[in-house]
Amino acid sequence: MPTARLAAHLIPPTNRWFSGLVFGDVPQPVFPLPLSFALTGSGFALGVPTITTGANTINGGFSPAIGVTNGSASSVITAYDAASVTVQQKDAGGAPIGSVVIAEGSPVVSYTALRDGTVSLGTRFDGSGAVKSATVGGTGYGLITDGALAGTQLRLTKGQTLELFAAPTGADPTKFGEHVSALTGVSASYRVDSATVTTTLRYHSTGQTMVAAMPHQQGGLVTPSHCSLGGYPSVYGTLSLCSGSTLSWTSTKVAPNGNLKLGQLSGADKSELTSQLARDLASTTPLPTDSYFGGKALYRLANLLMLARELGDTGSAAKAQSKLDAALVTWTEPHGCTTRSTQCFVYDPTVKGVVGLTASFGSDQFNDHHFHYGYFLYAAGIAARYEPTITSRLEPVMNLLAADIAMPGASSNFPTRRVFDAYAGHSWASGYSPFADGNNQESSSEAVDAWNGLGLWATATGNTQLQTEATWMLSAETASAKAYWTNFDTQAPVYSGYHHSVVGINWGAKRDYSTWFSADPNAKLGIQLIPMSPASGYLAGDPARIARNITEATPSGVNVQFGDYLLMYSALEGSRQASAALATARTLPAKFIDDADSRSYLLAWIMSRSTP
Repeated sequence: MPTARLAAHLIPPTNRWFSGLVFGDVPQPVFPLPLSFALTGSGFALGVPTITTGANTINGGFSPAIGVTNGSASSVITAYDAASVTVQQKDAGGAPIGSVVIAEGSPVVSYTALRDGTVSLGTRFDGSGAVKSATVGGTGYGLITDGALAGTQLRLTKGQTLELFAAPTGADPTKFGEHVSALTGVSASYRVDSATVTTTLRYHSTGQTMVAAMPHQQGGLVTPSHCSLGGYPSVYGTLSLCSGSTLSWTSTKVAPNGNLKLGQLSGADKSELTSQLARDLASTTPLPTDSYFGGKALYRLANLLMLARELGDTGSAAKAQSKLDAALVTWTEPHGCTTRSTQCFVYDPTVKGVVGLTASFGSDQFNDHHFHYGYFLYAAGIAARYEPTITSRLEPVMNLLAADIAMPGASSNFPTRRVFDAYAGHSWASGYSPFADGNNQESSSEAVDAWNGLGLWATATGNTQLQTEATWMLSAETASAKAYWTNFDTQAPVYSGYHHSVVGINWGAKRDYSTWFSADPNAKLGIQLIPMSPASGYLAGDPARIARNITEATPSGVNVQFGDYLLMYSALEGSRQASAALATARTLPAKFIDDADSRSYLLAWIMSRSTP
């Protein structure tokens, strides 16, 4: 683990929106929208980002509009929760000076003096009332304090506070005094109903407060039912400012799914699938030994098993179950890493998490764990469904993979929901986030697959609490995946000048039409589709948008990387497109079928979406 500005009693907060504030020799800016925030050499700075939209990127980097100098020489994170983080700043001798609280969704930064002293403000705030104001870069900022302000010098005695906040676009900061008080933390809860899931964030403060709703929250607001205090620009679109200490919204429920329901297929289709399934099983090569490609290979086998069982092919089912069970048992030997360096997991007692001993894509730096472990959990869920006796052998390690990415509550061994951000509604992929643009996530679909796999494993093991949590995260992640990666409203002002219908990577401070691995357009959509599980029907619903996304991704056709997933996605456009996709899938060159996929699953998935 790199240098960490973290109190000794805290679990390292990898994969958070604020991880760059914690890890590394130099703290990085972070983006508790609507604000940007950074620790400086002698204090901290904040500001509403300036948004610029280009053909391939929407930018909203750190904006140090308001600076506070308190003489600090170091900082340490002393608390964090579902959406907030508390930073204690210290002098050169290590003695505490003051404590800062920031939170996603809050336009307020709260500072509490931990000893008597004077802080300097880089901007002069004026006014005769309780709220002093300043305008920087066209944005109005407010200041409320019980200290003694003289010019840019603020005298605070121990326990006194300074509240700095940004007013909505064009608004007078002095009008918001009644909505501003010291923020102390944020708690999250959720509810899963028959058709929706509800996410609730409660902002704890010493009085009245206000919160900003992101675009994916605004259409389903429960509390408050509407937000009328104004708006803020952000790279994700306009944030609506709400009065009150609770932000609650609903999303469409998406249940974990590990079935294609092939019973309605014609006899000819079933016969074709049965023959192809046998070929795919026979062509299975030795499984990769790292935690990403190894997980994908397990996922492939699990889907072959599922197809065989749904088709009533007992011979292929037995072969697939045998292969899958053997591989899962190897991977989940609790002491496997004492005798080999591959196909096994270790627990890192410093970072507090489970790591595949043969790392890939920085998984030893806690990158992408949900991408990797979603494949394992899915495969284990399918295997245990059809062969329950294997469950007890898999549980010791598989439950730890689940805990690594989705620990439901407090634990001394894992952070709560390591990767999932309740406010943003999606996960973050970088472990230590050593970036000036905040954390990021590329593959929204593999994040979806993580919670789908988690739900299937929870079902197989009878863990109803985990199943409920998985359904909530799956539903939230699918909503955000569509809102910010594949189906965003291209008519919203923030997209004016952006030339694409998908986003490849979303960051705290920017959104890129790019990937970490390819400049090709097929990759930028394909990475939002992989692995097209039975739960991927969430991508349906807007045929015109699917057509637009496919057209942009396939200027040279589907004989490209992720060509199989692009065909499956195109089948969601309608019955005619599904028929065309099926015909093409039958002859798609094998090299364009992903290693988590097989031709039999590709055909079956499209057939299951076809309408006679």
